[in-house]
Amino acid sequence: MTFFADQTDHTASPAAPNYDRSALTTGIVHFGLGNFHRAHQAMYLDRLMERGEALDWAICGVGVMPADVRMRDALAAQNNLYTLVLKHADGTLEPRVIGSIHQYLYAPDDPEKVLATLANPATRIVELTVTEGGYNIDRATGEFDLTNPDIVHDLGTVEHPLTVFGLVVEGLRRRRDAGVEPFTIMSCDNIQGNGHVARQTFGAFAEAKDPELASWITTHVSFPNSMVDRITPVTTEADRSLVTERFAINDQWPVMAEPFVQWVLEDDFTLGRPAYEEVGVQMVSDVEPYELMKLRLLNASHQAMAYFGYLLGHRYAHEAATDPFIVELLRRYMDDEATPTLSPVPGIDLAVYKATLLERFANPEIRDTLARLCQDSSDRIPKWLIPVVRSNIDNGGQTLLSAAIIASWARYAEGVDELGEPIDVVDPLASSLIPLANTYPQNPLGFLQNERVFGDLASHPVVAGQYAEALRVLHEQGAQAALTQQLEHR
Repeated sequence: MTFFADQTDHTASPAAPNYDRSALTTGIVHFGLGNFHRAHQAMYLDRLMERGEALDWAICGVGVMPADVRMRDALAAQNNLYTLVLKHADGTLEPRVIGSIHQYLYAPDDPEKVLATLANPATRIVELTVTEGGYNIDRATGEFDLTNPDIVHDLGTVEHPLTVFGLVVEGLRRRRDAGVEPFTIMSCDNIQGNGHVARQTFGAFAEAKDPELASWITTHVSFPNSMVDRITPVTTEADRSLVTERFAINDQWPVMAEPFVQWVLEDDFTLGRPAYEEVGVQMVSDVEPYELMKLRLLNASHQAMAYFGYLLGHRYAHEAATDPFIVELLRRYMDDEATPTLSPVPGIDLAVYKATLLERFANPEIRDTLARLCQDSSDRIPKWLIPVVRSNIDNGGQTLLSAAIIASWARYAEGVDELGEPIDVVDPLASSLIPLANTYPQNPLGFLQNERVFGDLASHPVVAGQYAEALRVLHEQGAQAALTQQLEHR
């Protein structure tokens, strides 16, 4: 199969990269190369390369999970090229062929090749988009889980690591032993303090494996924090057909994304970095104000519309984001509950940012599913919404809408919608959450009493009362009535 379709008229096709890809050399190794990375970090690097810069910073993607075989095969069939299509709300399509990824390695095929790439002095940055769960943190303790069987395996071998921790730490050991300076480890995952989390987890693995190496890593390796943002839905067969029909490209795995993109990055690198600031990246000394803005306004708002939207019968984000009741819920949540918990964000007008969020959510071309927004809620709610609740409790702020959002999750987690149709609850804690949600009405606070997710929130009388009332109306009168009741309060 060829990357460009065998058609005589290629006038609609996006141009191939204008730089010499044969001149690319690896400067960045990226673990977890999926749609988001290809619409974000790889796109920024491609912008630099289009300017004739950063050709020695090309990306070598690495997969470690069985699911990564699909990415290996798709990219191998098309010389690691792929199509990024930006979908504007007016239906305009903006295609671009991205060439900044010049190699992809599936670690189980040849772990030694991955280790050699990590140990190569030319590799100066290791990036991560491995999802929140990929950091192997025990939910109960908040510590790195040393009992994970793959981690146990990697602690006992240097030759065939199974995890990103085993591979990266072994790569660092080889660099130290060869007198080569360490690369920077840069998390691009949607986690508050992602650089700190990376430092904690890689440090914990290294400490368990080799305390002297762990000390060297602590002293010499940089872990910059970052905030990343672009809505990037799952690629569908319709997307593949669109790229073939509209742009004459046979692409096994194109990427669809919204036009908006943002990357705020702490400028702390061991061995230098590409000139990201030349192509729109905000290089800063402190990422926290930006990441709290995104987590509490964008990400928590996604959860606000996800469960209520699904219970109301919507299935896509843009449907929910144009429902007048949900729009009002989002506005009120952002203005009354989330914004008061934020510090000033340098260079950002929050009123404009929030208005932009509502426009982004309502983009009908993205077709992001509510099911996607609803999945893995036990990872998302504690990190995005619960901090808003706790901040407002501590400072005498409002919690009514946040409590109602949690109640809507509880109702969704029962696994049956208002018409009696089953809901596929996709969550790592589904086996415990679904039974807890279904203790209603015998125990109205049963779901909220899950301390692993909510801590002691059920013992706070105001929040518990708001939650219980919202959940009662959700059960007795439905999502529409529950939303109406919440929005009547000022």
